[in-house]
Amino acid sequence: MKIMSCNSNLPLARAIAGYLELPLTDASVRRFADEEIFVEIHENVRGEDVFVVQPTSYPVNDNLMELLIGIDALRRASAKRITAVVPYFGYARQDRKPGPRTPISAKLVANLITQAGADRVLSVDLHAGQIQGFFDIPTDNLFAAPVMAADIQARYGDASLMVVSPDVGGVVRARSLAKRLDNAPLAIVDKRRDRPGQSEVMNIIGDVKDRACILIDDIIDSGGTLCNAAQALMDEGAASVTAYITHGVLSGAAVARVTNSALKELVITDSIQATDAAKDSGKIRILTIAPLIGEAIRRIADESSVSSLFD
Repeated sequence: MKIMSCNSNLPLARAIAGYLELPLTDASVRRFADEEIFVEIHENVRGEDVFVVQPTSYPVNDNLMELLIGIDALRRASAKRITAVVPYFGYARQDRKPGPRTPISAKLVANLITQAGADRVLSVDLHAGQIQGFFDIPTDNLFAAPVMAADIQARYGDASLMVVSPDVGGVVRARSLAKRLDNAPLAIVDKRRDRPGQSEVMNIIGDVKDRACILIDDIIDSGGTLCNAAQALMDEGAASVTAYITHGVLSGAAVARVTNSALKELVITDSIQATDAAKDSGKIRILTIAPLIGEAIRRIADESSVSSLFD
């Protein structure tokens, strides 16, 4: 087994390799003068089971091309099996046609990864579970909920918790976390989105008064939805609002928006390498999912059960 990384999130790849007590495969990813990407592997991978760690976060297109070219290099070097480890799957929000004459880009990206030569895909908290069906190769979708639940229990103990979904579409995810927190009660934020990236909170379904609210979602991008939801919960009498989000995209002024919001704390994972602004913010904390991914990789290599990780 070998662990290889491109440039998107080297700290996570190193942490995964450390968990597995393996060195990272010696490879280089560089660019020509015109920004063409070139990947070179400096050690023998013939007949090896290789896992390529590369979240397709910002800059999405560059990181996606690094992944595709890296997979192609491994295939041409006669690797036995290539697993694309994509903790954050870019283009996942384009999983359906929202209107006429629009693409389903998540399916296109799935096709590209498959055609590049990947034999398997490993991701974390896909935006929509059906994206697994876009691939014609085995696809494992890990969940960050166990890591988050352990952190919540360690920090909140016997506090009166309320798990909150920021929209109706996230109820299944929120219910899964609530079940892990000794069947904590559930609330839902009813919102209406007038245009992409903006939302207006309309109503809170559930009694959140005097409760420590835990907002749960898979992606925070601009942060507008989450900050509006936090303010609405505080207006309804919540004791505090903490957000647990798997993928901290945090584009534009998101970090400043979170810092100035009603949120007590935003907890994200290291599926995407955090920016300096996010690291310096007093309201943002980072949980590592390297042991979760590392254990899944070990089980895939050993041909044992991955789903039992979440029992």
